[in-house]
Amino acid sequence: MAAQEVDQDIPEEALEEGAEAEDGGTPSRKRLPGKKLVLFGVLPLVFILAGLGGAYFAGLFDPYLSPGETEQAAEAEPEPQHTMIFHDLPDLLVNLNTAGRKSHYLKVSISLELEDAADIPRIQAVMPRIIDNFQIYLRELRVEDLRGSAGLTRLREQLLKRINMAAAPAKILDVLFREMLIQ
Repeated sequence: MAAQEVDQDIPEEALEEGAEAEDGGTPSRKRLPGKKLVLFGVLPLVFILAGLGGAYFAGLFDPYLSPGETEQAAEAEPEPQHTMIFHDLPDLLVNLNTAGRKSHYLKVSISLELEDAADIPRIQAVMPRIIDNFQIYLRELRVEDLRGSAGLTRLREQLLKRINMAAAPAKILDVLFREMLIQ
């Protein structure tokens, strides 16, 4: 009877472990089930590695991996000094595209920012072509096209595109408005 009472007080898991030990085998350790192993072991490791890889490719580790190279590169390659070279175009006066009987006129004074002073003779050589391109484009504009900063930005981009095509190989960096009058 005493053996039965002892068996009832001992949990079943302990009896199984003791039985394995008596058989000469090693007692088994509790192992995590497969889902828990993936959830608590592998998945966090994957997230950490993915985060580190993303940070590496984003360049967040560059200062820490090779600080000497970036300092040497900054010292070895000084930034080129950009001298501002401007060239004024003749004033343009065009009538704008209107649907009604009333005419609207645009008077614009433009300066060009050039990359090199040697480009000034090239621009003067093709000045009739530049003026023609500007006249054709400006005559198709409506008053509504020139309203607000977005309209002026679009106008600047279009004029810059047209002058770079007409004056190639000269490089014009920007079109600057000295004066603009819509009447």
